[in-house]
Amino acid sequence: MLKHPFVKNRVVVTGLGLVTPLGIGVTHVWNKLLQGSIGIQSITDPEYESIPCKVAAYVPTGNEMGSLNVKDVFKPTELKTMSLATAYALVAAEEAILDANWLPNEELKQVTTGVAVGTGMVDLLDIVSTGNVLKSKGYNKVSPFFVPRILSNMSAGHIAIKYGLKGPNHSVSTACATGLHAIGDAFNFIQNNQANVMLCGSAEAIISPLSLAGFCRMRALATNFNSCPKEASRPFDKRRDGFVMGEGAGILVLESLPHALERKAKIYAEVLGYGLSGDAHHITSPCTNGSGAYRCMKQSLVQSCTDTSEVGYINAHATSTPLGDSIEVKAIHQLFGENSSLIVSSTKGAIGHLLGAAGSVEAIFTVMACFTEQIPPNVNLEDSDIEQNVKLAGKKSQLWPQNHAAKRLALTNSFGFGGTNASLLFSNYVN
Repeated sequence: MLKHPFVKNRVVVTGLGLVTPLGIGVTHVWNKLLQGSIGIQSITDPEYESIPCKVAAYVPTGNEMGSLNVKDVFKPTELKTMSLATAYALVAAEEAILDANWLPNEELKQVTTGVAVGTGMVDLLDIVSTGNVLKSKGYNKVSPFFVPRILSNMSAGHIAIKYGLKGPNHSVSTACATGLHAIGDAFNFIQNNQANVMLCGSAEAIISPLSLAGFCRMRALATNFNSCPKEASRPFDKRRDGFVMGEGAGILVLESLPHALERKAKIYAEVLGYGLSGDAHHITSPCTNGSGAYRCMKQSLVQSCTDTSEVGYINAHATSTPLGDSIEVKAIHQLFGENSSLIVSSTKGAIGHLLGAAGSVEAIFTVMACFTEQIPPNVNLEDSDIEQNVKLAGKKSQLWPQNHAAKRLALTNSFGFGGTNASLLFSNYVN
């Protein structure tokens, strides 16, 4: 039963699901991440010939372990009704909900279980191709599913319909901060007794000549490593020259602690704090003094009464752009000072930048770091140009700092175009 609205709940993570350029499945992806695997590859399609960037991070297809063939998972009639991002979200949601062992089949359980899943951008290729169909073949050839395919809330809608989830149905679209905002909003719904359980996260699948051309025109993508794609995404390294576009989905099951304990659920982590801020500075560039990143990180700590000395790991947003990485580290140093035990890494070296899906996928990596006591590496960090005295993880995974081993607290950051920022604070569950 839902509690009185003024009694705030502790919120825990009880289920996880991943679709990433390293593959699908949390265990598979996490092991590959710790091993230093990289899911970035060359683009060989001749349609990209005129575009300077020749690398991308696709979800692997084929018959190998961890690969995903959506045509084997969904019927052709189903695929007509949804975008690829929605398909990814459904695959990740199924893993998460089975992992949590939460398949509500009673009305009370269904109305207290909600969905908060967002997407950063809609499929531009779908819009262009449908526009061409209208122009060349006429109105009657436009798909009746065109509008549902491009609505950013349809991943949440499909998940809710599939599992009969009648609680809050919410969708966030805040560029590259989408995933963390979705999880943070779900955290608030449970804290404020608007739901007992929430499926939350984000999905993105927009790799196309048009999207790459748009980001290339902004000079945002990596172009100096076209001949060696696995080296292209290199957060904090002085040779970084832009991000690598990726795709995928990350879905988490959050629930109130009493609800989880009552049903003896496995608990991966606890959500302690959620911070938000706006730069009010520029449509694409972060504020150079890092004030937006500083404020959202600080807010997540203040909300949970956490001292900066208690945090052992930060999963940084760092996308491998010259400006963005350095500004984020500036904000980290400003907030945490000379915290010699704090370790910072960006997992985008392994999977590229999943745009709207980045925050939720990286939140799962942060949860797994707290749960397993393992910190993922900066796989392509060879020579840092970061001036601040911040401890960056090396090229190999490492154990959690021993002075933080009992209570493992970690932040994860996401920042989006338009100056929208989010931070989430997790810890391993301690009774």
